[in-house]
Amino acid sequence: MISKINSYALYGLEGKLVEIEVDINNGLPSFEIVGLADTAVKESKERVRSAVKNSGRSMPTKKITANFAPADLKKEGSTFDLPLAIGLLKASAQLVADTDEYVLLGELSLDGHLRKINGVLPILIAAREQGFKNFILPFDNAKEASNVGGINVYPAKTLLEVIDHLSGNKLIGKQEIVGFSASKGKEVYDIDMSLVKGQATAKRALEVAVSGGHNILFVGAPGTGKTMLAKCIPTIMPDMTKEEALETTKIHSVAGVLKADEGIVYKRPFRSPHHTATTPSLVGGGQNIRPGEISLAHNGVLFLDEMPEYSRATLESLRQPLEDGVITVSRVAGTVTYPANFILCGSMNPCPCGNFGSKDKECTCTPSQINKYKAKISGPLLDRIDVQVFVDQVKFSELVEEEKAETSEEIKKRVNRTRLIQKNRFSGEKILTNSDMGEKHIKKYCKLSPECEKILETAYENLHLSPRARSRIIKVARTIADIELCDDIRVNHILEAISYRHQ
Repeated sequence: MISKINSYALYGLEGKLVEIEVDINNGLPSFEIVGLADTAVKESKERVRSAVKNSGRSMPTKKITANFAPADLKKEGSTFDLPLAIGLLKASAQLVADTDEYVLLGELSLDGHLRKINGVLPILIAAREQGFKNFILPFDNAKEASNVGGINVYPAKTLLEVIDHLSGNKLIGKQEIVGFSASKGKEVYDIDMSLVKGQATAKRALEVAVSGGHNILFVGAPGTGKTMLAKCIPTIMPDMTKEEALETTKIHSVAGVLKADEGIVYKRPFRSPHHTATTPSLVGGGQNIRPGEISLAHNGVLFLDEMPEYSRATLESLRQPLEDGVITVSRVAGTVTYPANFILCGSMNPCPCGNFGSKDKECTCTPSQINKYKAKISGPLLDRIDVQVFVDQVKFSELVEEEKAETSEEIKKRVNRTRLIQKNRFSGEKILTNSDMGEKHIKKYCKLSPECEKILETAYENLHLSPRARSRIIKVARTIADIELCDDIRVNHILEAISYRHQ
């Protein structure tokens, strides 16, 4: 007798339908799995064998063949344990049920309990688009599944519960679909912009960068507050929209870093890999092509502290995602494209000793040492960083002054207001922020007066800017104008944007 059960495999962020066929025939007792299965899938027969026996059912002492179709699609992970067990029980007539309308997902423990799996959200969305409405999956994935509307999710704790549900003996309670609210992701931070003493220029630059989604680089001596400023970014980041939250959750779910009690990523990611991070850990890869730090920072921030300490190859791998908003990972196992639209925030010293350009301290480095240190970050990468600001030493009087500075909450209100202006502006486009604008958008939304054009031309010639740098200056100026609620880009906006390009 042959049984067929629906399940799904993940390829990048795309769900692919997998039909599990189980055939039981006379012959020497054996259990074979075919259909381009990896080691984890082939080992599932041992988990299924124990789970079935410990759930009060028996393993057939016949020749068992399980086919995972389509045969040319590589099957990975332990997601197929549950559908394989149900298929085996149906084929051996120990379960009589109509399973055609169901998609089954889940890893089995040896005692028959269901364990959490990765990538549930993209699987459910893909399966829903292909017409499936009913899903049985592990209880620990229930919160994640509750964010997908238009489907029926039945979270089960054990294989026995699934058997009872499918046979109609005892139905599993349907998971309630929850609504998305950005307020659920509000968090109390230990740090606040009001705690950063002095550095008015750097704080202004940070607000501009976050408001328009621009990349930012802090350059300054050790101890001037570069890292503290970067760690303040999450406190002023705009609220996530539902679409952004779902897209971010997909990536975190596939990578296996989504917490079971959260279900969805409410706050924007802030990823800060150590400078010893390898290129594959940043861009993604591995045998199963998992997303790396670049993709995990999607819709959030990637912070690289002391950028020159990262390997040249690692830094150069940022160039494609900074330009395109996606990262394409090619390995022997295949090619996968992950979203990677993030704000790059970097920090570095101006020279090996850290005092070059300081008003108070003398630099002890030679010109060749300074040039060699700066050359660790290539010109093309620097050209993609819109806002570059020098962070100088804070005076003692600024450290002890009691004057109340703006809080992160106050700055975040302006950031949210500015992002809303951009959202309304680009409602008919496929972009969300000023930093995403292409040349056609710049021509449409960033008209410059003759005076502004003259200033930009002078800067282009004197600072030896590239055409890319010119476009990025205009985009930053557009953001500054939005912060100040101006419809047109004015001279002061262009001048401020230019000041962020030449440090």
